[in-house]
Amino acid sequence: MIRKPKLLGHPIHPMLIVIPLGLFIMAVIFDVLYILTQNSTFALVAFYDIAAGIIGGLVAAVFGLLDWLAIPAHTRAKRIGLLHGVGNVVVIIFFTISWLMRIDDPIRLPTATAFLLALLGIGISGLTGWLGGELVDRMGVGVDADANLDAPSSLSGKPAKPSHLESLP
Repeated sequence: MIRKPKLLGHPIHPMLIVIPLGLFIMAVIFDVLYILTQNSTFALVAFYDIAAGIIGGLVAAVFGLLDWLAIPAHTRAKRIGLLHGVGNVVVIIFFTISWLMRIDDPIRLPTATAFLLALLGIGISGLTGWLGGELVDRMGVGVDADANLDAPSSLSGKPAKPSHLESLP
């Protein structure tokens, strides 16, 4: 199955998801560093990491939705894709609430609820990441149907698997 939106021959959604995921993980790490050091810079960085992660997550979600729409109906992949997408929306919601709870004083310790929401968001993103891996690695969603270990670069303009005539000496 081939995804619709691509950049330089590769699906866009998987390229984008690493940005918000990394920002959300770093926000939790910076929260912990603030708790350990009381250095308000860590709280402020966590605040901005969450804000940027939300924006990045929403952009990635647009391309994820486009990918999901390309999956044939009534398939396991369509159901897993729905769980993956809805789970990621929950992650964005949890981080958005956590961010809003910090907005009045972003250089102070987040409330226990704000921190817990961020931790839950990271936990859920682990599950949704596994579901995304299930889609790609197990079901081949977004993988070139002719993928092979000696495929030419996607920038070459050549197919991943040569036609029968091209493979003859």
